[in-house]
Amino acid sequence: MTKGPIMTIEDLKAAFSLFCSVCGVGSLGLAGNYARAGYFWATFGFFFMAAANTYATWCISKVMLVAPNSVFTFGDLAEWSMGKPGRYVLTFAQTIMCTLLPIVFLVLGGNLLIVLFPNSFSQTTWIILMGITLLPVCLIPTLKEGAGAAAAGCLGTIFADGIALSLLITNMKDVNPTGISPPGPALGFEPVTTVFGNLALAYGAGIMIPTLQREHSDPTRMPRLILITMGVICTFFFLVSILGVFSTGCQTPSNLLFSVASSKLGFTADRGFVILAFLFMQLHVTIAFAVVIFPVFQIMERLVLRMHIYDNIEPSADIETPALDHATTSFQEDKDNSIHQIDPADAYKVPGAYAKAATLRTVMVIICVVIAVIWKDHLSALMDFVGASSSCTVCMILPILFYLKTFWTTTPIIEKVCGIIIVAVTVFLAIYVSINTGKELFAPKEPNPEIIFPFCAADYQRVVFTNTTHYNPHRALFEY
Repeated sequence: MTKGPIMTIEDLKAAFSLFCSVCGVGSLGLAGNYARAGYFWATFGFFFMAAANTYATWCISKVMLVAPNSVFTFGDLAEWSMGKPGRYVLTFAQTIMCTLLPIVFLVLGGNLLIVLFPNSFSQTTWIILMGITLLPVCLIPTLKEGAGAAAAGCLGTIFADGIALSLLITNMKDVNPTGISPPGPALGFEPVTTVFGNLALAYGAGIMIPTLQREHSDPTRMPRLILITMGVICTFFFLVSILGVFSTGCQTPSNLLFSVASSKLGFTADRGFVILAFLFMQLHVTIAFAVVIFPVFQIMERLVLRMHIYDNIEPSADIETPALDHATTSFQEDKDNSIHQIDPADAYKVPGAYAKAATLRTVMVIICVVIAVIWKDHLSALMDFVGASSSCTVCMILPILFYLKTFWTTTPIIEKVCGIIIVAVTVFLAIYVSINTGKELFAPKEPNPEIIFPFCAADYQRVVFTNTTHYNPHRALFEY
């Protein structure tokens, strides 16, 4: 059992990086989940996903503790646990997720900047400018060196959500002084299960664990660090969900920030606070872009530049870097089995290595910008699709399978059963939601411009429920 203080300075830096990678854009849609599914089903889904993702993230750390020190990336862990097929599946899903999410950040940032600076540049121009400003953050060599930036990203999310929630609650109280109960959603299997896709995207934390754990000087502290950090994240997410929905019900918009930037709910929020909230979220987007895409940087640096490879890995065992001749980063195992600490930053200290890595990362950012411009009108549906498919595969299904295979003989039967149930339910929901969001992505239907609140029943889709001149005051309202 790990001894010492509950959280050290190094633990806090790792926790901030983990918090930044999880607590971000996904939090904007949490209240919308309750608007779709209602209190009961949304809460049930919330706690299931919280427990499943926390357990899956903890599983990664436990497997990393028993894996050889040559296991550095998530792909290494997959191959060590499941062989070459495991690496192929994991690397493919991880690369898709970690590439598409930063593209979503670019599109979201473009939308934020349009609201911040109306009648200025187009969304395409803002996306290109964002790519330019994101480069310095992306060129930070390792996550450990970027811990301060990760902390700023975390605070940006907290402040943005906090300001938006304050504006929403305060203004709804002013426009609804009589306390009319907000309407409930039109429940159905599809809207309830759609919550799964958003939560899978919001909780995706597993991709960060291998890198953070190898950079930590005492990896045995990571399982406890993960439980504490995920507990804080779940608490924050739950507060955002409840505070964002209780005053607006099914008319809660799917994006918390844009709900206070428009007048759909019958109020016009203070412009100064709206701008402040948007600026804080823009700060998070800037930091999270680099944090989320960082594993892809490592994969491509290993594949193209032969970096992050250790001298006790056999060439045939390294799929990401085939035909390995020598290592670019030193790792020593002495005769007495003592292991020297791995410092990933050493790989960038080799003459010329950082310049090559910076060039490669710059090219990758340019590619993300180009794709974001091309798909700027379709990435909302793509984001839900990625959450239900690749994010779910990488951060939930595979980590639990890795853990069960590694510790099958020592895992209690109850834990085995729970793990299998989580995997089975997750696979079913992932397939179902991916198919539905895929239809919306590849065969979109023209939305009805008259429907302002699509989560509600027909009676409450076109007019805000506080409009007493529209609704008969004697008419029974939906109770939420």
